[in-house]
Amino acid sequence: PQPGQPPLYSGTFDCFRKTLVGEGVRGLYRGMAAPIIGVTPMFAVCFFGFGLGKRLQQRKPDDVLTYPQLFAAGMLSGVFTTAIMAPGERIKCLLQIQAATGETKYSGSLDCAKQLYREAGIRGVYKGTVLTLMRDVPASGMYFMTYEWLKNTLTPEGKSVSDLSVPRILFAGGLAGIFNWAVAIPPDVLKSRFQTAPSGKYPNGFRDVLRELIREEGVASLYKGFTAVMIRAFPANAACFLGFEVAMKFLNWIAPGL
Repeated sequence: PQPGQPPLYSGTFDCFRKTLVGEGVRGLYRGMAAPIIGVTPMFAVCFFGFGLGKRLQQRKPDDVLTYPQLFAAGMLSGVFTTAIMAPGERIKCLLQIQAATGETKYSGSLDCAKQLYREAGIRGVYKGTVLTLMRDVPASGMYFMTYEWLKNTLTPEGKSVSDLSVPRILFAGGLAGIFNWAVAIPPDVLKSRFQTAPSGKYPNGFRDVLRELIREEGVASLYKGFTAVMIRAFPANAACFLGFEVAMKFLNWIAPGL
């Protein structure tokens, strides 16, 4: 908002209500195409990066890694996913805010990507990549370390981690998602603000965004959207890890030792 003007939304539920009234149910899914196109390769690369990070630190395949080593392996996965995440996040954020401005500049994800490329080349599409790295590298480390820690904690004595029940996998995955976003929210706020800003507004990148946010809205502004993110984090990541565990068991069944 401009100085002296109230913010467009007073909170998560006010945003939900106004979006539903003003745009209908479809308004809640604005910008969905970009992440859906990227979500399958992104998670494939994410889990591949984590597996690679573990193998790079193991002398033997059955070596048990420490939690700091698992954190480092998770951080590597965050580096891998940024190449896919950054343009998708840029497009998603621009599509999500355009309804609030009252201007329909982009007709969809593909049109948005074309216009960004036409205006600023590949740099325009990848604007905010450094901030995406700042978000995903530590958050992914926390994500995978927390999941492995919870799996070990929830495994009954004398049982194998691979035999963990579905409810326990869901709980571990959901809580890992919450820990992930607890780390990711501040850089995510900076990234979204930077990616949706007019060209040239923040010449020094995230430092300018950070200074402006703290000066005008205080430190608490770095946690804007906390409620909305946490509502999503548990079920989305519980489903993600359950899907991964089921897929791995299926693949090991049809192609053991591959």
